[in-house]
Amino acid sequence: MTAPHLSLAQIRNRLILTARAVLRAHRTDPNGHCRVCRVADCRVSAAARDVLDAAAACLPPGKSYHRA
Repeated sequence: MTAPHLSLAQIRNRLILTARAVLRAHRTDPNGHCRVCRVADCRVSAAARDVLDAAAACLPPGKSYHRA
């Protein structure tokens, strides 16, 4: 459920949580293919990694972000 007036930090946190959930679902099999898409280069997981990288680039100084 989304309120109409979320802070930027709340929006960023929800994007991070969603990207992490996507990465959990679109993990690669031992043969290197996505479990959902069944392709070697899953565009969905690549987009989720891009979201996490963009969120990490927007951190305030002194804070660190570790991708799960």
